[in-house]
Amino acid sequence: MWKRSSRLSVELYRHLADLKGFGFKDQIIRSGISIPGNIAEGFGRDTDKDKRNFLNYAKGSCAELRTQIYIGIEIGYIISTAGKTWITKEISSMLTGLMKYLKF
Repeated sequence: MWKRSSRLSVELYRHLADLKGFGFKDQIIRSGISIPGNIAEGFGRDTDKDKRNFLNYAKGSCAELRTQIYIGIEIGYIISTAGKTWITKEISSMLTGLMKYLKF
């Protein structure tokens, strides 16, 4: 899940590298990067409460990124076929499963 979300961040960055819409580009890349960042930070924490909080932040970033991808497709910043492969429901589902497994 961390590795998959890290790869997604790399794909976003590469795909959007030449995008002129700086505000959009900056925000979507930052929300993408925050997913693996929050997963890593959660597992670097000592308490279950901290782990849960950071995994929840990662899920929130998945929802934010998913919204930005939909918008990016609609306004022509993101090619539909690429955007559909980036939709982060799978990563979010993996986070939910992990949280259930860890009894959060």
